[in-house]
Amino acid sequence: MPSLHLAVAIDRADTHQAAPYLESALLAEHGSLDFVTLGDSFARPGPDALAVAARIAPDTARIGLVPTVTTTHTEPFHVQAAVATLDWVSHGRAGWALDVSATEAEARLFGRRRAAPREELWREAGDVADAAARLWDSWEDDAEIRDVASGRFVDRDKLHYADFAGRTFSVRGPSIVPRPPQGHPVRVVDATAPQARETAARHADVALVRAASAERAAAARAELRGLAARFGRDPRTLLVFAALDIDLADGEHAAEPGHGGGPLPTAGGPAYRGGPVDLAELIADWHRAGAVDGFHLTPAEPRRDLERLVNGTVALLQHRGLFRTFYPGSTLREHLGLARPANRYAALTGESA
Repeated sequence: MPSLHLAVAIDRADTHQAAPYLESALLAEHGSLDFVTLGDSFARPGPDALAVAARIAPDTARIGLVPTVTTTHTEPFHVQAAVATLDWVSHGRAGWALDVSATEAEARLFGRRRAAPREELWREAGDVADAAARLWDSWEDDAEIRDVASGRFVDRDKLHYADFAGRTFSVRGPSIVPRPPQGHPVRVVDATAPQARETAARHADVALVRAASAERAAAARAELRGLAARFGRDPRTLLVFAALDIDLADGEHAAEPGHGGGPLPTAGGPAYRGGPVDLAELIADWHRAGAVDGFHLTPAEPRRDLERLVNGTVALLQHRGLFRTFYPGSTLREHLGLARPANRYAALTGESA
């Protein structure tokens, strides 16, 4: 059976200090979870998710760090450089949750353009993801030579122009940051909305889907992997996680009626409310059925639910041999079983040589 993957959101409303986020990340790391996510949006106040991830990176050792960074009203060149820097700071544990900013209120914060339909913004997000990958490859892995005697820091023959032209922007390159430790930091896209599915299928390493049953999750997974294959990807390189809100206030008691076999749909998406034991059963059943590759869980109450998730649900899955008890590698790609991408420009250089 393929490996089960688990991730958790560590968002905290009205929290601007790094300590609570670090506490959550360390607890998730104690449970050997694949990664934590930090949401972000121009539409609400709060700390910069990427900055928080960079702050907690030195105090964590294995957990993947995946902040949300919007591709709307931001500069693609600077976004890719910031994500690459996070990968260096975390020694290969960075990810990037792509999102778009679709409201007129967000557009007014910048005053450069009006709000656009989500379909257009997600197409732009795909362009940003494509440009970022090219810029990450613009330095070959051995471009840095650091030759003190000659005073040469970099081999200029191993730097490359991306020369990317999208629908709304163009980027020449090369990047100002050497190629990240993972080659490409892991890209995560919430593919629940139809407008985001093509971008997820083309560019995401992990796609999130919100489904209230294993059957719906399996259908979404099949659709996304089918699209990935149509776009020339190996569909096995696209992992699909079920995204669930979880409320573990009921402790060890049975799930509420209707939740025993799966989550119930709510206005905010599928939600599970019950105990950590029943949640472990749900996760095991969905994964055993091949519906999803993993789960991304958002606690209703950050501290309480994360503790019950790690010490209850995850511990039970580990006891049953369904989830790992230690990290087999050091990078987020290794946690997820994803290969490090080859550098497209180095391959061309090798062919011409």
